[in-house]
Amino acid sequence: MERIYLDYAATTPLDERVLAAMMPYLTSEFGNPSSLHRFGQTARAAVQTARRQVATVLNVDAKDIVFTGGGTEADNLAVLGYLRASCPSGGHIVTTAVEHAAVLQTFKALAEKGYDLTILPVGADGRVAPDSVRQALRDDTVLISVMAANNETGMIQPIEEIGTIAHEAGIVFHVDAVQGFGWFPLHPLARHIDLLSVAAHKIYGPKGCGAIYIRRGLELQPDMYGGPQERHLRAGTENVAALVGFGKACELLVAEGEKRVRHAYALKALFYKELIADSNAYCLNGTLENSVPHIINFSIAHKDRAVVLIAADRKGLALSAGSACESGAAQPSHVLTAMGLSGEELYGSVRLSLGKDTTEADIRKAVEIIRTIAGEEPNHG
Repeated sequence: MERIYLDYAATTPLDERVLAAMMPYLTSEFGNPSSLHRFGQTARAAVQTARRQVATVLNVDAKDIVFTGGGTEADNLAVLGYLRASCPSGGHIVTTAVEHAAVLQTFKALAEKGYDLTILPVGADGRVAPDSVRQALRDDTVLISVMAANNETGMIQPIEEIGTIAHEAGIVFHVDAVQGFGWFPLHPLARHIDLLSVAAHKIYGPKGCGAIYIRRGLELQPDMYGGPQERHLRAGTENVAALVGFGKACELLVAEGEKRVRHAYALKALFYKELIADSNAYCLNGTLENSVPHIINFSIAHKDRAVVLIAADRKGLALSAGSACESGAAQPSHVLTAMGLSGEELYGSVRLSLGKDTTEADIRKAVEIIRTIAGEEPNHG
């Protein structure tokens, strides 16, 4: 059976060119970057090259990039590291109801430790209003965290406006950019972003590898101690091969990013036109405007998402219920709940996400399979 993978928001396959760049550091170039001999210095140079490659995508200085073990660690280290360094005794923190669990659960844990937490609502389109951020601020507000793009719906948040509000108030602004990375410009200096988190496996790099941009002059404290690696923020010998892969994935993103965006937008428009636009059987969750090109979330009338996903998989189509981290959970999506969905729309929601290797034939086949699962007659027109 030919299988169609349409879950690129969960993870992307490792690009063959990325693997080729990694291979020497999995074999002959095995040195420890902290060693002074040639083996170590070769590894160290590779890590520094990767740092520059990540920084290039973000249009920042390589010295402001700290590598982590993935997006979740990047979010945690950014948020907790800043608060440990600057506001250890508490304060007011602000985030939104649609954040990834890596941020939302971290903020809820902070609330249990004495921080005063405000979780901002979103509109029916899944976006937070900048004015609601402004109105939530207090004299003791110490941190705002808003994601760049939602991993379930693909909706882009107004981070530039929020960054301006935070900057004017002198409040540190963190952006979880894991899902938005590579799909639209994320330049922290231009958007008044102080801390920004990204991950390699969303852009055809290896899993278990991420990074934080840290604004110059901002202090963070680590949550584990050891060697001086990564500005004393992440002790331990670096995963050189993974970092090289991350850097190569960023290099390819710079070269091919615009093409990938155009490709995904065209396929997303095709899917919407062929399945959702003129049918009462499907409901778009979110909007086509203000959304990343590779994600579309929709509900199927009278169908439970678990049934849809299992049936699709049996027919060779890989879809998702939303966040891959929570796809096995019985509870409804907190993102769609925050957007006001209920009943069939909530429990029948499905996420389809596109990649650089997705074809028009994949989309047309996916439409056919989904129609069959929904109980529609196959369209042979």
